[in-house]
Amino acid sequence: MKRTQTLQEIRKMNFESALSLWNENRLTQEEAARMLGVCDRTFRRYIQRYEENGLDGLMDKRLSQASARKAPVDEVLALCERYRARHTHWAVRHFYSWYRRDGGPRSYTWVKNQLQAARLVDKATKRGAHRKQRDRAALPGMILHQDGSTHEWVPGQKWDLIVTMDDATNEHYSMFFVAQEGTTSSFRGVKETILTHGLFCAFYSDRGSHYWHTPEAGGKVDKKNLTQFGRAMDQLGIEMIAAYSPQARGRSERAFRTHQERLVKELAYHGITTMTEANRYLQEIYLPAFNAEFRELAREQGSAFVPLLGTPIDDILCEHYERVVGRNNCVTFGRLTLQIPADTYRCNYVKAKVRVHRYPDGHLAIFHGPRKLADYLPDGTLLTTTQQEEAA
Repeated sequence: MKRTQTLQEIRKMNFESALSLWNENRLTQEEAARMLGVCDRTFRRYIQRYEENGLDGLMDKRLSQASARKAPVDEVLALCERYRARHTHWAVRHFYSWYRRDGGPRSYTWVKNQLQAARLVDKATKRGAHRKQRDRAALPGMILHQDGSTHEWVPGQKWDLIVTMDDATNEHYSMFFVAQEGTTSSFRGVKETILTHGLFCAFYSDRGSHYWHTPEAGGKVDKKNLTQFGRAMDQLGIEMIAAYSPQARGRSERAFRTHQERLVKELAYHGITTMTEANRYLQEIYLPAFNAEFRELAREQGSAFVPLLGTPIDDILCEHYERVVGRNNCVTFGRLTLQIPADTYRCNYVKAKVRVHRYPDGHLAIFHGPRKLADYLPDGTLLTTTQQEEAA
C-alpha cells in the first residue's frame, strides 16, 4: 500500500475515535480537531461528509480519479520510442529542443520525468545541501577546532601543520609542525591548550582515523567505539563533535589558507629550512603576530575554560592498552617484555589486569588501577626511582 493510501486509512480510524468521543461529550470540537491535527472548521466539514457518504466521504478523491491533464499512454510510449530509436545518450535539454522544434506540446520537466521513469536517462546526482553559516560560540573555551594541513612549507619538504584554535575568538592556542598528523600530535595540541588556559567544553574536528572510528567510508562516526584520543576526551569530560564536510570546518579552512599564503613566504624570507627552526619561529614570532592581527572579541564577556584542579593530564593524554601479567610478573607489549618490580602492596601481579601507558615521547608506564607500578624507557628498560626523579 502506498504511503498516501496508508495515511488515508489512519485518518479514517482516527476520525472514528475522535467522533465517538465528541458524540459522548468527552471532547469539544476544538479538542477533537486537535486530535486529528486539523482546525475545528475542518472537523465540522469531516462530520458533514461522514453523514452524507460515510467513511468513504473522507477519502481524498485525487487518489482515485485520474487527472484530466494526464498525458495518454500512447503519447508517452511514442516519446520514449523516439528517444530510444534516434537520440540515445542525448542530454535531456538537447533532446527537448528537438522535441519542441517538431511541435511537441509538453514541458521540459514532463519530458525529463518520462525519460527518467523509462530508465532511458539517469537522474542527476543530488546537489549539495543548502548550508547556513553557524554562529560563533559565545565564550572562549566553549568549542575548540583542531585540524592539520599538509603542505610544502619549505622547498622540497612537506610537513603537517597542526593548529588548535578557539571558535569564539579565532585565537590559535597551539601551532606546530610535525612529520605526520596523528594521535600524538592531537594530544600535544590539546595538552598545550589545557596547560595554558584550562579544560574546555567541546572539541570540533574532521573524521580522521585518530579522532574517530568510521565503520563505513564517508559515513557517520561510531561514538561508542572510541579511539585513543576519543577515550582521553571522554575521560576529561570534553564533548567531541565530528564535522561531515569541509564547509563545516570553514573557519579552520580559511585560517589554513592564510597560513599557506603567509607562512611559506615568511619562512623563505628568514632562510628557514628545518622543522626545528620552523617550530621555533612559529612560537616566538608568527603565532603571537597572527593572534594579534586576527583575534576577535567574543560575543559575551567571560570564559568557559575551567582549571585542571590536579587532573593527571599526562596520564590521560597518552595511549592506554590493557594487558594481563604473565607468571613471571612480566607484561608483553609489542616486542618488549616489561618486568614489574616487587613492591609492598602485593606479593605478585600474576594474571592481574594492568594498563600500559605509552606517552608521546615514547616512554612507558604500567598501572594497576590508579597506582603506577613502574616506568620504562622506550626500549623497555626499567627506570629506577632515582632515574625517575632526575627525569622529572
